[in-house]
Amino acid sequence: MTDTPLDTAHAAMQGAQGDDAARLRFYERLADAELFLLLTKEVEGESISPEVFEVQDQSFVLVFDTEERLSEFVGKAAPYVALSGRMVAQMLAPSGIGLGVNLDVAPSSILIPAEALGWLVDTLDNAPDEVETRVDAFSAPAGLPEVLITSLDAKLSTAVGLARWAYLVGTTYENGVRSHMLGFVGAVPEAQGALAKAVSEALTFSGIDAGALDVGFFDSSDPVAAQLARVGLRFDLPEPEVAVEHVPIAPGSDPQKPPKLR
Repeated sequence: MTDTPLDTAHAAMQGAQGDDAARLRFYERLADAELFLLLTKEVEGESISPEVFEVQDQSFVLVFDTEERLSEFVGKAAPYVALSGRMVAQMLAPSGIGLGVNLDVAPSSILIPAEALGWLVDTLDNAPDEVETRVDAFSAPAGLPEVLITSLDAKLSTAVGLARWAYLVGTTYENGVRSHMLGFVGAVPEAQGALAKAVSEALTFSGIDAGALDVGFFDSSDPVAAQLARVGLRFDLPEPEVAVEHVPIAPGSDPQKPPKLR
């Protein structure tokens, strides 16, 4: 089987013991990944019942980053639910239960203790500040670490249908302060908060000790959008697939309402 993004991030972390940046990137991939959580029985209503395993006097539930890996581990048909890694962490953190990832079926096999999940949830809960300052000039981005560019690209590749484009630019504000900004063009109004938080996470998980990256939102017809296009590094956000049928909301599909443990 081809290595998954989680495999790649895990290998980088294992190959650079003590490198905080590599560890942060692994946890970022874990939070962003779609994970398949092994259950004791099929989903009923808004509650789920994960299989819980005892390892070295600690409790763990099991997740896999592909359905094939879950099937290989179990060896037979088994109930499961697909959730994002961040939702699994939010669900488990209050319970004191750890997370077993791809155990025995992938190079990214790892046991993550409950304390680490608590740290991950706290890190993901950090929200960016909202300020209003006029930009005097835009310029080409310069001096940003490549790891941040890579992290932004990975984040935005999952923001399906939330905006048309994003441009990374240098900025000079009216008070003379120079910074950088990621300007979204044609963003869905309801998604602006989520996009701003995604950018904040990219900065946090890039392992940059100090730094800031501002976020702006512009209509396609806004003259500023044309300025961004002239000097900025462009990111194309993926377009959504055409929906063909309405389906009931599955447990965990609302990021504000993680499924309940049973």
